Amino acid sequence: MTQPDRSIAPPDLDVLRAIERRILWLAVRMIDQANRSDSGGIKTGGHQASSASMVSIMTALWFSHIGGEDKVAVKPHASPVYHAIKYLTGELDRSYLTRLRRKDGLQAYPSRTKDPDVADFSTGSVGLGAVAPLFSAATRRYLSHHFGERPLARFIATVGDAELDEGNVWEAIAEPALQGLGNVMLIIDLNRQSLDRVVPGIQASRLQRFFGDAGWHVVEAKYGNRLQQAFARPGGEDLRRHIDDMSNEEYQSLFASEGADLRKRFLANASRELRSFMDDVADEDLAPLVGDLGGHDLDLLIRSYRECDAATDRPSVVFAYTVKGWGLPIAGDPMNHSALLSADQIDTLRARAGLTRDTEWDRLAPDSPEGTLCNIVGGEINNLPPPPRPEIPVEPEITQHSSAAPTSTQEQFGRILVALGRNSEVADRLVTASPDVATSTNLGGWINKMGVYSPVERTDYFGGDRLLRWQPGPDGHHIELGISEMNLFLLLGQLGLAHEHHGEMLVPIGTVYDPFVLRGLDALIYSLYNGSRFVVAGTPSGITLAPEGGAHQSSITPSVGLELPGIEACEPTYGRALDWLLADGIRRLSDAEGTSLYLRLSTRPIDQTPFESAVDRRGLGSIHSDVLAGGYRLREPAASSPVGLMIAATGPLMPEVLAAANGLEEEGIATTVLDITSQDRMFHEWRRSLAEASRNRSGAVGSLHLERILEPKERHLPILTVQDASSHAMSWLGSVFGQPVFPIGVDRFGESGTIDELYESFGMLPDQIVNAGIAATNLGI
Repeated sequence: MTQPDRSIAPPDLDVLRAIERRILWLAVRMIDQANRSDSGGIKTGGHQASSASMVSIMTALWFSHIGGEDKVAVKPHASPVYHAIKYLTGELDRSYLTRLRRKDGLQAYPSRTKDPDVADFSTGSVGLGAVAPLFSAATRRYLSHHFGERPLARFIATVGDAELDEGNVWEAIAEPALQGLGNVMLIIDLNRQSLDRVVPGIQASRLQRFFGDAGWHVVEAKYGNRLQQAFARPGGEDLRRHIDDMSNEEYQSLFASEGADLRKRFLANASRELRSFMDDVADEDLAPLVGDLGGHDLDLLIRSYRECDAATDRPSVVFAYTVKGWGLPIAGDPMNHSALLSADQIDTLRARAGLTRDTEWDRLAPDSPEGTLCNIVGGEINNLPPPPRPEIPVEPEITQHSSAAPTSTQEQFGRILVALGRNSEVADRLVTASPDVATSTNLGGWINKMGVYSPVERTDYFGGDRLLRWQPGPDGHHIELGISEMNLFLLLGQLGLAHEHHGEMLVPIGTVYDPFVLRGLDALIYSLYNGSRFVVAGTPSGITLAPEGGAHQSSITPSVGLELPGIEACEPTYGRALDWLLADGIRRLSDAEGTSLYLRLSTRPIDQTPFESAVDRRGLGSIHSDVLAGGYRLREPAASSPVGLMIAATGPLMPEVLAAANGLEEEGIATTVLDITSQDRMFHEWRRSLAEASRNRSGAVGSLHLERILEPKERHLPILTVQDASSHAMSWLGSVFGQPVFPIGVDRFGESGTIDELYESFGMLPDQIVNAGIAATNLGI
């Protein structure tokens, strides 16, 4: 890890300790203040003990290590410590200190989209923020190879030891695409406690081996300088061995004692030699000595961070041993995770900090050495708002080609990417990623044209005559990951923040088998909560992937896409509609109020003639705007009839739907077919309209796209919804105008078979849809 130039010399330890004391006070008092206000009958909460264990780590980091380009993910439960630092360095207004966990105040956990002082990483879901800096560093490395060398920066995460229980951490640590990132440092707050208990036998050495075996540089900050000096004296090895051999529970239990009582408990099973050695330690010095852990020794922490800077060829991890509740009367208590100091204890802590009720929220005196340092650090590292994102010049139709020949949306997706590769203004910024499914999600053409990314050139031992040219190098535009959907969405999330974090916008597009969107759902939500922008294609999808069986057949992903904030879900039926939606989605990545895009695709080739006929009938401009708005009229009724039916459908089932519409017409039922390209866009347009009507206390809603594609005379007709997904997914359509809905979909796990066999099993063949349509009209009249 190479250290950026610093404009300030390392401060002396007395100055750092003064800042450390004020940070501890402010963090604890913020939580105390938050819990003095009513939260509607429920606990406000906060983590005084978890914050206290991080104070030294973060004091050393902010005031003697990081620079302006560095990015830091803060342990979720240490957010008050972070806000205290930002207040002391001048970025956070004083009014926020009394609004922790309040609306329009400070969030419970660091949030780059909701907190006024967080620009790097949100860290609310444990384990995800812990490795987000890895993916941000990988993004920086990619940008340096494609847009010129970036300014030097380090990527740091402060991590609770219990976060290492999360499996996604180890998926990221072991990911080959993240190897060699020498500007990454994880700092583990090893306080040996989780929410409910002191963790027995946490086996830090085993965790260290895991990191070491994954190629990481491992640093241990276990014992502070006071203990290390004691160990160095004759007989000191007995003291080290005695502490090392203690269980976590026994060691933690000592923090509640001091003086003669501590001596008795500490030496209960000690050797005669150790007892003699400890005779030289006065009772009043015993507690500071026994509790002298490396995670609270500012000098040792700074030296540990500097050691990581020297490891330029690989990421580093610092295991910083700490006391949960350090500096507080609840230190080491096995139940201190959610414990709060009493009013009397707060008064005592305030007095110990040299403050009064009138001065308790003050910054450090600006003319003091510590106040001066805070001002210097604030001027160097405090966040500035990024400029607006640049517009991406994408034509409304990327491939500029229409055809009635059968094709699948997944095939068309591959063609569109190849066409984007011919537009240098887009191709330069476009980067694809997949979890070992590049070829089976039709990225082959893009890879052949743009190459696979690797920070170093790699030899292609199989030669260049293969159908797929796989020769990784620094110029490539595809990042291939191992089989980890969590890593995919964490990578997309950081690629999608390249503009905000690194000053250069990327257009990230990821592909994943649609059922496995759910395996990466936590990371997807995390990336969206961070405000990232990207495109993800879930393909193939549904029971239409018939031979693969139920384990590979998605059914609830449309509902996930509809309900997730920050992303718009689309399921185009036809290739040309996909082209338009992807072009529009890429443009929206630049918009101030833009979102990410989720495309649900299929491998089933279907005839494109119905779409082209609709374009000829309605006009290109009209169909184009309807497709982008969420749906269009694909089929008009063949003849007038007193009995009518609306079919709302999407995706690869459309041939069966259109055949059923013809059959219903033969039964005397006038049938209109709507192709729903994005129920997400239509649903949220309707919800915004209802919210506006509610605010205005009006019975009228605003203009809706559904009004455009449903004629007034059709707004009482029953709606038959058909989708290769859970049957409830589109059932909301009937609520807009009060129409009865009769859903057809997938409401149990699938199995292997042919498409016709599975469609029959779920009532999706044309004759079955006809029967459902007849029932719908009989029940709906």
